[in-house]
Amino acid sequence: MASCIQRRKFLATLLGGAAAAWPRAVWAQQGAKLPTIGFLGSGTPSSYGQWNAALVQRLRELGWSEGRTVAIEYRWAEGRTERYAEIAAEFVRLKVDVIVTAGTGAVVAAKQATSVIPIVFAAAGDPVGTGLVASLARPGGNLTGLSIQAPDLAGKRLALLREIVPGVRRLAIMGNAGSAGAVLEMHEVQAKARALGLEVAIFEIRRAEDIAPAFESLKGRADALYIPPDPLVNTHRIRINTLALGARLPTLHTLREYVEPGGLMSYGPNLTDLFRRAADFVDKILRGAKPRNIPVEQPTKFDLVINLTTAKALGLTIPESFLLRADEVIE
Repeated sequence: MASCIQRRKFLATLLGGAAAAWPRAVWAQQGAKLPTIGFLGSGTPSSYGQWNAALVQRLRELGWSEGRTVAIEYRWAEGRTERYAEIAAEFVRLKVDVIVTAGTGAVVAAKQATSVIPIVFAAAGDPVGTGLVASLARPGGNLTGLSIQAPDLAGKRLALLREIVPGVRRLAIMGNAGSAGAVLEMHEVQAKARALGLEVAIFEIRRAEDIAPAFESLKGRADALYIPPDPLVNTHRIRINTLALGARLPTLHTLREYVEPGGLMSYGPNLTDLFRRAADFVDKILRGAKPRNIPVEQPTKFDLVINLTTAKALGLTIPESFLLRADEVIE
């Protein structure tokens, strides 16, 4: 009899431990709805392809299989900032368990839509400076995630540009004036460039229709072009690089994804890695952690990428020492 009692106690302990280890979604399959992630993509499915794949793959590794143990509702703003608030409001109506997004504008819209639903940002330019979180160590509120901010990246990019375009004297900066993150970066780059003795001209865009006129305005006024990333620029990066090449302007970017379709050079955080790491934040929240207690993390992997095909088209000779330092050379 004692043996039977001990066996029942053992089985109860075993099952209790297993229940604690299982994702909530496994229990949800027994009748309740699956935990739901609302994914607010500021661009398009194609522009977010590898980033989204990294997020989903890491979620699967953590036990969250799309359609089986977790549901993901995808919504795409296609670079139109006015869509952010609409999508965020829809997620509130759907009562999703967590919202995942990237880009300061989209994160701000999500924050304005809800102070209750947890929000994970896979990438935000300056989450403290833009008021998204109280501090990196103690975010407070219902937001946490990953910052793409790192000390003096703008200065490092400009130094790299001068290595491969040694005669650069005039720098144009083209960015989305409607993006808080892009505006902060434009100001930082402007200050760094002037400290280096460069003439600086800023060209603001707010929508796709502004891109071509901006290039018309900067003709003959710049030796190189710095483009801060944001969803508008990301969605139209092929067009921007094509126009820059037509104007024979070397382009300086933050992300490697802007160099693949014809940009000259990028130096900055690996966005695919950040989206992968964002899945760990989602996992913690779905298992009960509060965003306010999860510190915002910063980039740990930075890539220097150069497009040799673009360099040749511009008549630039890239030093061998530079190529040896590059993480990726696109030919």
